[in-house]
Amino acid sequence: MTVFATLVERLADLLQPLFQTSATAAAIILFTALVRLAVHPLSRAAARGQKAKARLAPDIAKVRKKHAKNPERMQQAMLELYAKEKTSPLAGCLPSLLQVPAFFVLYHLFSSSSIGGEPNGLLSHTLFAAPLGDRWHDALADGGVFGGAGVVYLFLFVIVAVVAVFNYRRTKRQMAENPLPAEVPPGMGAMTSLLPLLSFATLITVAVVPLAAALYIVTSTTWSAIERVLLYRDMPAAGALATPL
Repeated sequence: MTVFATLVERLADLLQPLFQTSATAAAIILFTALVRLAVHPLSRAAARGQKAKARLAPDIAKVRKKHAKNPERMQQAMLELYAKEKTSPLAGCLPSLLQVPAFFVLYHLFSSSSIGGEPNGLLSHTLFAAPLGDRWHDALADGGVFGGAGVVYLFLFVIVAVVAVFNYRRTKRQMAENPLPAEVPPGMGAMTSLLPLLSFATLITVAVVPLAAALYIVTSTTWSAIERVLLYRDMPAAGALATPL
């Protein structure tokens, strides 16, 4: 964690002439963008996997029907289909999974009172009036919803809400254009019906994590929304299955 703290501090030093007291917040946003840029090749691979999955949909339906009473043979046959397309059914999960360590390191960095036995100086850094180590309830206790820190959170909530509504409408449209086949596994229909609402869960996460981690989430979800539009523009159905982060 000390290495990560040093990285954030170095980025903040580089950005300080432009962002002054909010340089550390800007460094977190830049760090998030660098993480997303690093996993972008995997996102492209995930998009190719989703497109392959859509092409295989008729074959997958036939395999499920043919081997409905033999789950092991069904699984083997489906893996053979994916291997033929040179993709994996788990391809779409990799970009999100690889971001989890960066998020949790950032979360712990701005939740710890000390780093390497020394007081954590990063906790005193701010985004305008909001300390990066504070949470929304701290902002409410110090000035209320429209106080200095509260306004920062309102701005983040607005961004998350706009992205969530955009994802919700896009996912609902994709699902309407590409309804599930009749022979879907038990529970898949209910899970799919909840899929459009997942983006709104980000609002809760932003409210309960340290502001630094909230900046990571807001930046990453905004990046994801834009990235999905670009990667899935020639195949609307695939984006509906993409993860929200």
